[in-house]
Amino acid sequence: MAVKKICVVVTARPSYSRIKTALKAIQEHSKLELQLVVAGSALLGRYGNAVDFIEKDGFKIAEKVFMVLEGETPTSMAKTTGLGVMELANVFYKLQPDAVITIADRFETIATSIGASYQNIPLIHIQGGEVTGNIDEKVRHANTKLADLHLVASEDAKERVIKMGENPQMVFNTGCPSIDLANEIKDTPKLNFNPIEKYGGVGEVIDWEKGYIVVMQHPVTTEYDSAKADVLKTLAAVNELAIPTFWFWPNVDAGSDGTSNGIRTFREVVKPKNIHFFKNMEPNDFLRLLVNSKCLIGNSSVGIRECSYLAVPTVNIGTRQNRRQRGSNVLDVIYNKKKIKEAIENRISIKTIQTESIYGDGTSGKRIAEIIANTELTFHKTIEY
Repeated sequence: MAVKKICVVVTARPSYSRIKTALKAIQEHSKLELQLVVAGSALLGRYGNAVDFIEKDGFKIAEKVFMVLEGETPTSMAKTTGLGVMELANVFYKLQPDAVITIADRFETIATSIGASYQNIPLIHIQGGEVTGNIDEKVRHANTKLADLHLVASEDAKERVIKMGENPQMVFNTGCPSIDLANEIKDTPKLNFNPIEKYGGVGEVIDWEKGYIVVMQHPVTTEYDSAKADVLKTLAAVNELAIPTFWFWPNVDAGSDGTSNGIRTFREVVKPKNIHFFKNMEPNDFLRLLVNSKCLIGNSSVGIRECSYLAVPTVNIGTRQNRRQRGSNVLDVIYNKKKIKEAIENRISIKTIQTESIYGDGTSGKRIAEIIANTELTFHKTIEY
């Protein structure tokens, strides 16, 4: 049997942790050949140079695609997507893969799906079927309708993809590869590095060893014009609590300029003594930082996925993760300084949070590789309603 060439497109910092163990499993599988394409903000220094971590982990990159237009507005997102279709179509024409993998729901992922589908290349969608409160949900479901094989992360997502008319025989609950990484950390949770010494960052050198919280807040693409005001409320709440804090830079979405500007303004005007800022970390280091924290605050899906498995208390702010299946570790709150402070204090005081396996059991990467290797991939389908 011929080896299948599987082209995986990683377009952003969070996408790498969502696929890392699957990349390794594909690379090591005797029936598969990995063609790794790194694109979008994963190549940009201002968003953490995810490509450096990918190369450090030993993955060979087949192509790099620079496609991000400046602006961080809905218009620049649309134009970046259009540029991505053009550039990725050329990449797929050159590499001639037997299948293309698109990951989750970021706006760039639809460019991967279109570029593959119009060239009759079987499309595999990782983590379809979930719901959220912004443009990502539309993109995710659009990817589902373009995809031929669906590797979802939960039973809830599997049921939703099937309800959308997809062939049940082509929908598999593999769990999320990010839980594989969390499973490794769960077995050896000790924080074995100094975050500030290893990653630098900016801001005060905080006394984190006596306990700290982590913040990761992104703009909401459908509410991008309020991004600065939203992040300032979180900053004010965290500053007033005076708990040592590691704060991570936002993703490249519409409104990220507002979020970034809010952070810079607060840093210069208020000069918080308890907050240190980072752009990015290696996935395993980030999870180790999380599992040793008092709480994660913000609106990242990490709080919903990895933190439910690692039993990390989470304060989820706003609508970005609206309706996404979550565990008992999560407390939802609106953008209000007083309510955010109260929610953080509530989560920190909780001592009975249990691990939950909503999004996988730690074996997703190998399961994904096996399904791809042993499934007949086609680039057409008849939807039965």
